[in-house]
Amino acid sequence: MRAFPKRWGALVLAVGLSGAAALGPVASAKAEDILIATGDAAGVYYHAGRAICHMITHYAGGLTCRAVPTAGSLYNLTQVQGGAMELGLVQSDWQYHAVKGTGPFAFLDVSYDNIRSLFSLHAEPFTVVVRRDSGARRFDDLKGKRVNIGNPGSGNRATMEVVMQAKGWTRKDFSLVDELPASQQSLSLCYGRVQAIIYTAGHPNASVSKATGLCDSVVVPVNGPAIEKLVRESPYYSHAVVPGGTYPGNPDPVSTFGVKATVVVSADMDADTVYRTVKAVFDNLDRFRRAHPAFGLLTVKEMATDGLTAPLHPGAARYFKEAGILP
Repeated sequence: MRAFPKRWGALVLAVGLSGAAALGPVASAKAEDILIATGDAAGVYYHAGRAICHMITHYAGGLTCRAVPTAGSLYNLTQVQGGAMELGLVQSDWQYHAVKGTGPFAFLDVSYDNIRSLFSLHAEPFTVVVRRDSGARRFDDLKGKRVNIGNPGSGNRATMEVVMQAKGWTRKDFSLVDELPASQQSLSLCYGRVQAIIYTAGHPNASVSKATGLCDSVVVPVNGPAIEKLVRESPYYSHAVVPGGTYPGNPDPVSTFGVKATVVVSADMDADTVYRTVKAVFDNLDRFRRAHPAFGLLTVKEMATDGLTAPLHPGAARYFKEAGILP
């Protein structure tokens, strides 16, 4: 297992504590509300959370739901672990590290052994978008450039940190480092403050579409020996492709690697509520797929198995067995 900087443990805790301080409106939620921790309001996680809430509200028999914009995966794990929110959308790599107590979670006194899986969603390629006039044509060309590495607490930022470590890079390898959230990255790129922005996201992504539509920018490959080693040694990573033609000016497929988006819950959540939640989504999967293009290729078997390190919640397992999805 790779060594992770000890400051990451402090970051996870700090993100959780700062997030708790910002939960004033959330704390006033009605008792029957299911709160889903999602991501930036411009990202696919927020669309996924709203789509799940739609399924719950309309097909789960009396349950209500709210999708809450958040800082991202690490923040969402702290909120589900601590009981502030019922469901959280989390990258498969950070679900793995939380459950196994590795990576940034190895340095925390707080245990995440109460995290349970519900199902997975779309693939999330690690995506690097650069201004064409930057001269960068692949990830290695980012050295010396002005780069936004993502906001603290987001899966974007956490994955970028992993890639930098795999390549032996630090912040000093860039001429400028920004920490903007996903919703602000594209304008920063187009106005020229930064030359490269990164996402770990399903496609098509609204922010990437904005960047490629408003200014002359391209998605570049993320590959090479360090990435091959990263994928080979990490059960939660796999090779991925950003399909050609997804974005203006990007006609060809681009190779990279990626994770899965997953939905997690606390072990303490009522099993019948979890069962009704999962049933609402899977019994209406065709409707769910239409909620966003990133969901179009979802299959029930992959959603019940892929990227899920945490044990299935008993309520989810009950549904999958009754539906014949799992033995």
